Amino acid sequence: MKFPESWLRQHVKTTATREELAATLTAIGLEVEEMTVLGDALDGVVVARIVECAKHPEADKLQVCQVDAGTHGMLQIVCGAPNARPGLVAPLATIGTQVGELTIKAARLRGVESNGMLCSAKELGLDADASGLLELPADAPVGAPLAGYLGLPDASIELKLTPNRADCFGVRGIAFDVAAALGSSVEPLDAAPVAAASEATMAIALQAGEAAPRFVGRVLEGVDATAATPTWMAERLRRSGVRPLTFLVDVTQYVMLELGQPMHAYDRDLLVGPIGVRLAREGERLALLNGTEATLDPQFLAITDADRVVGLAGIMGGADTKVTDATRNVFLEAAHFAPAAIIGRSRKLGLHTDAGHRFERGVDPELPRIAVERATRLILGIAGGTPGPVIEAVLPQHLPQPQAIQLRRERLARVLGVQVADAEVERILRALGLGVETKADGWRVTAPTRRFDLAIEEDLIEEIARIHGYDAIPTSLPGGATRLVAASETRVPEHDLREQLVARDFLEAISYAFVDAAWLDAWQMRDVGLPLANPLSAELGVMRPALLPGLVAALGRNTARQQPRVRLFEIGKVFAGGNDAPVETLRIAAVACGGATAEQWGVGARALDFHDLKGDLEALAAQAGTTLAFQPSAPPHAHPGRSAEVLRDGARIGWIGQLHPRLQQALGLDVDVLAFELDLAPLLARPLPRAGALSRFPSVRRDLAFVVPEAVSWAALEAGVRAAAGASLREVRLFDRYVGKGVETGFKSLAMALILQDDSRTLTDRDVDAVVASVVAALEQEHGAAIRR
Repeated sequence: MKFPESWLRQHVKTTATREELAATLTAIGLEVEEMTVLGDALDGVVVARIVECAKHPEADKLQVCQVDAGTHGMLQIVCGAPNARPGLVAPLATIGTQVGELTIKAARLRGVESNGMLCSAKELGLDADASGLLELPADAPVGAPLAGYLGLPDASIELKLTPNRADCFGVRGIAFDVAAALGSSVEPLDAAPVAAASEATMAIALQAGEAAPRFVGRVLEGVDATAATPTWMAERLRRSGVRPLTFLVDVTQYVMLELGQPMHAYDRDLLVGPIGVRLAREGERLALLNGTEATLDPQFLAITDADRVVGLAGIMGGADTKVTDATRNVFLEAAHFAPAAIIGRSRKLGLHTDAGHRFERGVDPELPRIAVERATRLILGIAGGTPGPVIEAVLPQHLPQPQAIQLRRERLARVLGVQVADAEVERILRALGLGVETKADGWRVTAPTRRFDLAIEEDLIEEIARIHGYDAIPTSLPGGATRLVAASETRVPEHDLREQLVARDFLEAISYAFVDAAWLDAWQMRDVGLPLANPLSAELGVMRPALLPGLVAALGRNTARQQPRVRLFEIGKVFAGGNDAPVETLRIAAVACGGATAEQWGVGARALDFHDLKGDLEALAAQAGTTLAFQPSAPPHAHPGRSAEVLRDGARIGWIGQLHPRLQQALGLDVDVLAFELDLAPLLARPLPRAGALSRFPSVRRDLAFVVPEAVSWAALEAGVRAAAGASLREVRLFDRYVGKGVETGFKSLAMALILQDDSRTLTDRDVDAVVASVVAALEQEHGAAIRR
């Protein structure tokens, strides 16, 4: 929310300095994000009128102007502004004036004498517009100091508001907080009802139920739409970050900034009636005021004229019924729309409007009539006209009703840790515009309709704390003994997994929990994504169902910046729909591409492959003292021949493999990407560590080579070996795989080492031979394996 200091001081009288006012706003929770001082050094700048303009004899883009500067006489000024013309009233910096870092002096420009400088708003530090001279009204007093005429110096204050303080999107809402904090009061608003002077009306039909429970309108006839926006209004708009356009539009903007109630003005002669509010129909189109065309659906609220869509409720009006200089009869509209009916609709169209910003957070349902009366007074006083009666359609059952809140004296003192006097509590609450009724144990408080954020006792305690001042509340450390909880031995700390991956040359990444739905289309995960009702942007519209899309996108950005070897991992939550609420699952994922090792002279270059990443994953499993099983799998995003499901104790916990070439191409990746993603909880679980004695007897190793069909996996062979070898088997190591000469086509040779050991005695050759024979027989029977000769 941006506004001029002078406007706020009009609504709340205070002797606080500018710096004290800014400090107070921040202290009460309305953080001053930026404060720009305007017109602080305009001595010597006066209002002047250009009388004549002639082309400069030596420069095509310069003009020699004769300028009436009032008491300063008639001056010759060389000017290059494109809008310099006879009759224009503009600021003139006289000789000796300091404008920024430039001191104005008499000079000769291309051989022509110049005695001052006609100025733009940017040169004077009043606006960012440098396109031409600052154009002042034709009736501006020539020769008068510019600062006095424009009400300067002033300051433009920008607040960083929290979402719950929608009432502070109007200067008057801010004034209540300032008045309470500074012990002042809010000045009365000039919005008394204007009596009707004609019978001109417009029927209103509400057809959207709770989405649009109130609609207020008024017809004004005989308005002079060409009337100039008065300087005081234009300057307040400009200092609030709004560029003045035409008077009727400026009035609606002015009332919105002052009260917080968005409004719209229609050309009455372009309306048929009745005016209505309903849900839009699929495929309806509307030409908007910003020159774009919107295609609507039933999620949008539409303002209609005889069932023709003429505006997007709470967002933007339509171009077909806008007011112009030719407008003579005006229909003013101010309505109340429920936040749920407006939230996210602007972003769906790629728009961001001041009206939508306010309605999304909540606007006082009692403001529409006040806003119409305020706008009526302003229009009649400046552009004339004849007002018709105020017409209102309302569905009272759908309007939010104020609820009384009990504030207990003891509870207030216990939460704040300080006793606030009853008189001060009542002063603060009443200054904020709250209704207060004294009770034996405290107060019964009724919040005004503009304060949606006040619902429970703690909300009132917070109001007392911020206005009374957090500095006045003593700081104390919490008491009581701290209970230390030892980490469970049955769970591996997440930090250990992070350290393991970092030690294996991975870097930790953090990606957004929201992703682009287009990403999920490429990954074929659109159906499992959880769309947001109110996304921050179209690119962040779905809660991620997996970590890999974000990680692979990060890998792609690195490879696009000449990083050939990338290894990233992330631990984070993924989301899926549940019966009652979204389900969150903590997962771990990693992606890698490029060489198996960093480039160096001592090791030959080799591309990363499936088994490298599988080794990284098995190192994580070793942290939990377990081993993982793998079985072929080919989800849509995976390479059909280089992909596997990861299992622990027979249950699937994730996936590992290479991305599908088609997916890599769709993502713009020109490298092979290896990845894994697993549920974290089962990976972290480990059995309770138990100490055991080491065998005092030597181990025995036997090497065996089997020829097996190519389709037989090592995992299946290993399982058969362990089952057949019995308790004396300590380890099975695969140390060679061979295909080629001496091995029949369709078969492979796998060489393994069996490590045998007993805890009670030294194994004999007979013991070892019996184990080997059992293993050979089992593998021959189960897998058709034969000892390689």
